[in-house]
Amino acid sequence: MAQDDPRRSIPRTDQLLGLPAVERARERLGEHVLRDVVRTAQQRARRGEIAPGEVAAAVGAAVAGRTATALRPVLNATGVVVHTNLGRAPLSAAAREALAAAAGYVDVELDLTTGARSRRGTAAREALLAACPAAEEALVVNNGAAALVLATTALAAGREVVVSRGELVEIGAGFRLPELIASTGARLREVGTTNRTHPEDYARAIGPDTGCLLKVHPSNFRVEGFTAEVGTAGLHELAAAHGVPLVADLGSGLLVPDPALPGEPDVTTALEDGADVVVVSGDKLLGGPQAGVLLGRAETIARLAAHPLARAVRADKLALAALEATLTGGPPPVARALHADPERLRARAEELAAAVGAPVVAHDGRVGGGGAPGVPLPGWAVRLPEAAAAPLRAGEPAVLPRVHGGACLLDLRCVPEADDARLRAAVRTALAGLGGEG
Repeated sequence: MAQDDPRRSIPRTDQLLGLPAVERARERLGEHVLRDVVRTAQQRARRGEIAPGEVAAAVGAAVAGRTATALRPVLNATGVVVHTNLGRAPLSAAAREALAAAAGYVDVELDLTTGARSRRGTAAREALLAACPAAEEALVVNNGAAALVLATTALAAGREVVVSRGELVEIGAGFRLPELIASTGARLREVGTTNRTHPEDYARAIGPDTGCLLKVHPSNFRVEGFTAEVGTAGLHELAAAHGVPLVADLGSGLLVPDPALPGEPDVTTALEDGADVVVVSGDKLLGGPQAGVLLGRAETIARLAAHPLARAVRADKLALAALEATLTGGPPPVARALHADPERLRARAEELAAAVGAPVVAHDGRVGGGGAPGVPLPGWAVRLPEAAAAPLRAGEPAVLPRVHGGACLLDLRCVPEADDARLRAAVRTALAGLGGEG
């Protein structure tokens, strides 16, 4: 290398690691991350992308913008409330505060009065029972699939789970209910057909090997036309007559009936109709963290809690804290978005449209997350050129629009009103990159 090669003046690693900006970043970033930032800046200088004298500034800028997680906050402008790809339910302010409190030492399994070990997650359990008085007992595990696996394992391992063929659904990421249940050691006893199942189909299948009857809400699809199914009340009569438990997997997490979602099953009704245990997800219509919630008869829930698998799928302190706060705090973002005032949504959309020079169009949002399939949530969207979608996703803040019909649509249903100014700035930046196209 020639003596006058400018690459010789690239700052040494120890010098860069001693920069004030790097020292400040050590409280939130590990040493290996900081060294990687330094090496990256040095390599850029060696490739001639930046001058040697710009390396220190590049390192400072990189550590200033670096966080300990690669996850990026996103403004959800799709109109889909429970968006699986965006982590499903956004947490309420109360739940976020609870997460921060639970990050340290907390009495998750300790009675501070006596100093003795206590039942895990008592507060979350009590909050669930207060929110759903029809349940005698509650149990929280780490997700909805785990809740169903625990129920079928504890009640039917080595025996049969009787279920309608029309309810053998596939859930997200290719997971299929038959395979999930088969993994527990239980055997599926399929009855009826895809579109029609009758009480006598179940009655013929129930026998000495029956571990439980299973009722599954299809969630993300509907079968219409020449159909028949047996509701929870009808299955309860059969289950009670033969002394077998009835499990209802509702999935979506609605605790009580919601007039805005008239066809969506809820836990309270399922329990009143005779289900022994109801399984739901905490991060769907319940509006809380990822969790599997089991509500039902005290003796049945106790049986599940006593099974060794319950330990393997138990919820951690963060989920328990956030779930409790979701139930005891104010309305979570999911509830607010589902019941948003269409006129206020229109006014906000028109304000954004006027600011960026774009039209407003009618737009139906969706529940998402397998809840209320086909049920529209009437609203409005700002219509941008389709090409604006990519820079919006890559911008700061990241904005996820809906791309449909050759357009980029921004539905403000799931965007907090406090973020309207940030969204407006992001749209202006994206359109400026397209030459101001509107």
